[in-house]
Amino acid sequence: MHMDKPTKKLLIVDDSKVSRMLIRSHILAKHPDWVITEAACGEDAIALVDNDLPDYCTMDINMPGISGTDATEQILSKHPSVKIVIFSANIQETHQERARSLGTTLVSKPVTEKSIALALDYLANA
Repeated sequence: MHMDKPTKKLLIVDDSKVSRMLIRSHILAKHPDWVITEAACGEDAIALVDNDLPDYCTMDINMPGISGTDATEQILSKHPSVKIVIFSANIQETHQERARSLGTTLVSKPVTEKSIALALDYLANA
């Protein structure tokens, strides 16, 4: 009899529905038992985390309203246990430094099997 690992909860934050669908499908292909919720902006993400704490979060940077890095900072200040990966097409050094300073990592878009594998690897070992 194998021990069941507790089901992981993942919050996907991206203003692009296509990106959210891609991330969801890639992750469910690897982890079909994960419970996934989605948010289209940083404000919604913060509210969702407060309401139902996820284990993991993928966060886009450029969204309407507050940026993904600001949302990440707010989430981690209240919920330091959440492991967050920032996905961005914008991988300037300043964003990478900000991600590191927040204790997260930055994975470049577009969302591909490779970028998802990097993100999952980081989350598994974070």
